[in-house]
Formats: sequence, C-alpha cells, structure tokens
Amino acid sequence: MAQGRYGFGLATFSFCVSCIALVSFSGRVEAYQNFTVGGSLGWYDSQEKPEIDYQKWASGKNFSLGDFLIFNTDTNHSVVQTYNSTTYKLCDYEDALEKDTIQWSSGDPSNTATRAVTVAVPLMKEGANYFFSSDYDGEQCQNGQHFMINVTHGQGLPESLKNPSDQSPGPVSPDSGDDGSAPDTVVPSNFNNPQEQSTDDNESSGSVTLIACGDKFLNGVLLMFLVTTLQTLMI
Repeated sequence: MAQGRYGFGLATFSFCVSCIALVSFSGRVEAYQNFTVGGSLGWYDSQEKPEIDYQKWASGKNFSLGDFLIFNTDTNHSVVQTYNSTTYKLCDYEDALEKDTIQWSSGDPSNTATRAVTVAVPLMKEGANYFFSSDYDGEQCQNGQHFMINVTHGQGLPESLKNPSDQSPGPVSPDSGDDGSAPDTVVPSNFNNPQEQSTDDNESSGSVTLIACGDKFLNGVLLMFLVTTLQTLMI
C-alpha cells in the first residue's frame, strides 16, 4: 500500500516538474523583446565602425510582431524602414510609397555638432523588413549601414500597437533639445511594451525577455502543489 502511494506521488512529482518547465519555456519564447541593433557598437556606417556587420548581427535572431528594434546612433545618421526591396537596394527612399516606407529618424549631415539619439522602431508587419540609413545620398547605406530581417507572427501585435493612428514616428529634429549629455529618444507615442530592464553588456542582441504575470502565478501554484506532494511522500 505504501509502495503504491509512493509510486503515485512520484508520478505526480514528475508531472509537476514537467508543467513548470513547460510554462517557463513557453513564457520565454512568446515574450516580446527589445533588440539593440548592432549591440554595443550601435547604428553607424563602416566608415565610423569598420568592424560592424548588421546582417551578421541579425542572423540567427527570431524577430516577431510587437518586438522593438532599438537604434543607438547620432544626428549624422538616419533610420529608414521599408517593406520594398527595390527601395532598399537603391538605398534611397525619395520615390518610395508612404505605405511601405517610414523614416523614423532623419539625419543632419551638414551639422558638425552631432548629438546622440535613440530610436525605437516597432515591428508591425510580417515578412521582410528592411532598414538602412539614407544620408549622404545613400553612401552610409552603401557603406554597410543596412540589413534585412524576417518578422514572424509570434503572438501577434499587442493592443498598444494595433491602431496605426496612435503611432508618431516623426523624424528627429536636429535643432530639438539642448546640449545635455542625455540622448534624444524617438519613440511611438504609446511605447510601453516591452518594459526596459538592465541586461548584460555581453548580450549582442540587447534583447529583453518579459515573462507574463499569469505565467508567474501559474508557476507559483505548481510549486506549492509540488511542495505539498513532497511533504506527502515524506510522511
């Protein structure tokens, strides 16, 4: 009789451990993420950062709807996002359609007093997404400041990003702000997902994983059940 109870308890214990592992794993996979483009090197052309390779940086990463790309750069470089491969290959968005190309940050190549800026770009469309800097008639793009990623559906767009009218991607004004050390930040007006958290500088992706509160609660319940089972086995 005791052996049967022990066998049942052992089976329950194994089931609880499996559930906890499954919930924790699924929470990490489906979480929205921040990706810092270029890691600690930031968003610059090869004339300034010869070692940078943005396509190599992007390879092997999983990008999904609702994720954000964080561009750390300055007012001498721009951030252009397009879904048009022709625009991307030309390194020029002047003739691009408004619906398939967005200039998230405009540079000011004539201004010698550059300032640091941080640009947050949400991934809002599945499939190929192209990014480049169009400054100096496309020279920065031609000098390596470009890359392409494939965006998957993932868990879909969060509610805060489902209404395009709420977005305010406007370009950085070279004359805005003061001369303080804090960088300007260009973000959508409702940028609140995902939350910023401190990460290890060695993380080249700069990604931030969010675990949903519901998953934490479920993990807590399973852990309590696990403790109770262990106590029963010890009686």
